[in-house]
Amino acid sequence: MVVKERRGRQRYVVFGVSPDLTKDILIKRFRSVSPENPPYVVQCVSGKAVIRCSPAGRDDVVRIMLLADPSSSSLVASGTIRAVRRKYPELKPAKK
Repeated sequence: MVVKERRGRQRYVVFGVSPDLTKDILIKRFRSVSPENPPYVVQCVSGKAVIRCSPAGRDDVVRIMLLADPSSSSLVASGTIRAVRRKYPELKPAKK
C-alpha cells in the first residue's frame, strides 16, 4: 500500500465530550492549545468526538483534548474509522 508507506498508519480515538461542543469550537480550542500542530478532528456529534492521530501521538492527543475540554474522556481507539462507527452507530454519516 503506497498511501500507508507515505503517511504512516493512523489511529482514530473516540472521546466523550460536552454535548454542546461542536466541531468548529473544538478546532478553535485545539488551535489555541496547540497552534503548531493541532490534532485533526474527524467528527464531533452527539457528545462524542473522533480525532485522527498517529499511533505514537495518541498520548499527546489525549493530553491536548483534556486541555481543550476538561470534561472529556477517552473511550476507545481503533485503527479504522469503520470499527469506530460500528461500535458507536450515532457516529455513522446520514444516508443520502
